[in-house]
Amino acid sequence: MRSDVDAAITRLAGWLRETQRGVAFTGAGISTESGIPDFRSPGGVWSRHQPVLFQDFLADADARRRYWQIRRESVPGFLAAEPNAGHLALAKLEEQGRLIAVVTQNIDELHQRAGSRRVLEVHGTAMKVKCLSCDKRWSAEEIHARLEAGEDAPTCDACGGLLKSMTVSFGQELPADVWQEAMQLSRQCDLFLALGSSLVVYPAAQLPETAKRSGARLVIINRDPTPMDEVADLVINASIGETMDKVMDVI
Repeated sequence: MRSDVDAAITRLAGWLRETQRGVAFTGAGISTESGIPDFRSPGGVWSRHQPVLFQDFLADADARRRYWQIRRESVPGFLAAEPNAGHLALAKLEEQGRLIAVVTQNIDELHQRAGSRRVLEVHGTAMKVKCLSCDKRWSAEEIHARLEAGEDAPTCDACGGLLKSMTVSFGQELPADVWQEAMQLSRQCDLFLALGSSLVVYPAAQLPETAKRSGARLVIINRDPTPMDEVADLVINASIGETMDKVMDVI
């Protein structure tokens, strides 16, 4: 099995040496290697709290309080996390001109902190908060301090509007411009590298499907099998950070 993984790493390194339009697509698996729990896994946020639908957030004060309680629990983990070897490898591949973008389902901004410059956040970011009325913005740290000081559903100090993390909530549409750019990149890339995603959450899972149909090589690195393994050109069931470290050593 080890020799199979080593052979796969050698093959991936060869493809990355050739690529000029690679796109990386990342899911929760790359963030869990930095210590951020997967919301959907046992012990994750959704095992303790029912997700707050966007329409409920807008309409109901109790729903907003529940929403901010979830944020109060989750943001410290985001702030404490550090980019891992997987994040750093993708930033280096972009610097080398092999990757043209990272498209991520994650909301922790670890790719940006690792040095990636072109990051498309299809589910938004938990590291910024905005007013839904006047668009004034704050860092997650600033709003977290207000929550810790006793506010249970903070409002805008400029206009009194509702504040919300700049994440895409259940029932809220993906940012159209980001999604269109991600789809365009998927159609244009020559290698699509899916890292740490179950590839079951739509519409985001359309991206690897689109890339494969458009002629790109599809590489999946994930601890568990995915529904797209059968059509992928290469599947590596292993740690992302460890795998990408070895890839970068031989590229």
